[in-house]
Amino acid sequence: MKINCKSYLAAAAAMLCATAQAAPYHVIAPMSDDDEGAMVYMVNYDTGATIDSVLVAHGAAEFRGEIDEPVLARLLLDGQRYATFILEEGGTAINKERNATGSMLNDRLNAISGEIYSMDAKFSAAADEQERQAIYDAYTKFVDTTISENADNPISYYLFLDMAPALSPAQFAEAIAKYPSLAGYERVQRYQKSFASKAATAEGQPFTDFEIEYNGTTHRLSDVVGHGDYVLVDYWASWCGPCIRQTAVIKDIYNEYKDKGLKVLGVAVWDEPDATLAAIEKHQLPWECWLNGQSIPTDLYGIMGIPCIILYGPDGTILSRDKQSEELKAAVRDALDKN
Repeated sequence: MKINCKSYLAAAAAMLCATAQAAPYHVIAPMSDDDEGAMVYMVNYDTGATIDSVLVAHGAAEFRGEIDEPVLARLLLDGQRYATFILEEGGTAINKERNATGSMLNDRLNAISGEIYSMDAKFSAAADEQERQAIYDAYTKFVDTTISENADNPISYYLFLDMAPALSPAQFAEAIAKYPSLAGYERVQRYQKSFASKAATAEGQPFTDFEIEYNGTTHRLSDVVGHGDYVLVDYWASWCGPCIRQTAVIKDIYNEYKDKGLKVLGVAVWDEPDATLAAIEKHQLPWECWLNGQSIPTDLYGIMGIPCIILYGPDGTILSRDKQSEELKAAVRDALDKN
């Protein structure tokens, strides 16, 4: 058999190059005594693909392996989000506050976050609108510069995801044009699709039906919405702090209007059913809640952050969405008091 030496050498060189690019990593995260023997997964934050998994031993989850390039990663414990960090070459320690330290990009991200927190504190303490505007302008310039300087690593992606929910469709498109390296991320592409879905389910639009199934039971939004009642639907998750805080607001609304033509429904998204059930019991939520919605409703409604609370009218028209606290109460009051 005749061997093409040129092709063989090229292939061998490519293999050696690929091997040379792989770098060792070591990640260690403390766990509680109750977590001993539990499985902890390390997943790619962008795609959700599993990178590694280990059992908790001696009070810690310890990962060792090799990585071709840095990626934004997340640890999952019992299906719940535990810590988000940059998986990169070298040692990374995740402390009890679930912050990652000890590696180059994680330390850089901590410094950046510290600068942003400092600006946020100054903004909150500002004496007047002029001072607040100056601080905000400095913040936007700092974030813009930081994203540009880190276009070749996950810090730019992390910062962009933090600001993305507040962008309008036009601002989002402008940002992608400005930072083209972000366009390849799956979550960024989903954001782009979400803007179209959000426009189709804006206030004044008819409701979009969906179907979710758990433990042999199927629920459809059309079973509840569009049958003559006002329906307030809370799209939430057990791990989401703002979601839990809004349950107190929804309880006030529920107690005031439950006998005046308003139904309240919870739909758990991006959550494990057991965790949802535990949160329902812990926070004593008196309304019906559907489990295991995952990304079905959020994809259809262009929901990029939770809680997302939507008020549907008697005919199924969307009367209010994306409001919280007193603004949400006012929207419900305005709709039902008119009725």
